[in-house]
Amino acid sequence: MPALAFALALFLADQPDAAAAAAQATDAAPAAEAPLPAGAPKDDYQFVAWCYGALRGYLDLHDQVMPEVTRIESEFRRPGSNLSDDLKVYAETQRQGRKDLGKLQAAMTAAEKASLRPINSVGAAAVAKGHAVWTVTPGVTKAQIAQEWMSWEPPRRCMATADALQKRALLMGPAFKVNAEEEAAPAADAAAPKPSDPAAADAPTPADKPADAQAPPADKPS
Repeated sequence: MPALAFALALFLADQPDAAAAAAQATDAAPAAEAPLPAGAPKDDYQFVAWCYGALRGYLDLHDQVMPEVTRIESEFRRPGSNLSDDLKVYAETQRQGRKDLGKLQAAMTAAEKASLRPINSVGAAAVAKGHAVWTVTPGVTKAQIAQEWMSWEPPRRCMATADALQKRALLMGPAFKVNAEEEAAPAADAAAPKPSDPAAADAPTPADKPADAQAPPADKPS
């Protein structure tokens, strides 16, 4: 396999072959339960940010790859097909991609606003990681780049996770926690003192002070 750091290779588990696609037609799992792409974060918020980065990278390549895409489509024509009609598919893909990008951004923003702690720096790192799947390594030809780009689509799990994340953030409000916060909670709870702590139970209260420690009575008038 050529040294090609592309989304299609990373998303292989999410792109079924012909036999698997036929099976999915009758017994399809919910999109939110679709296989997690290789290298993607498991945390819902970070995964949505990763999807945003991958889709952003795909859209950013449009102007660079379209001349080669046009050449490929021109040379390998299907009988009875029209080149201009086939090229319109890529324009529609761009329009849909921008809509999906907005939905991913909305889900991220909702989670960031509802989170009890700042998480946008973690999200930015996940966006960069997702965008990096479109990094082109030396030795990769224009044809290879175009072919990968032509056959790519966002993983099914991306939009379903974004919808669920946004709904959870808006409904729960201040009670909302992203997965990373939930994982950190046990450690914070362990550090907090417990009422049943023996050290706390041994601490003297004002009523437990010995009698000689109390203030002496006032002198009686003569």
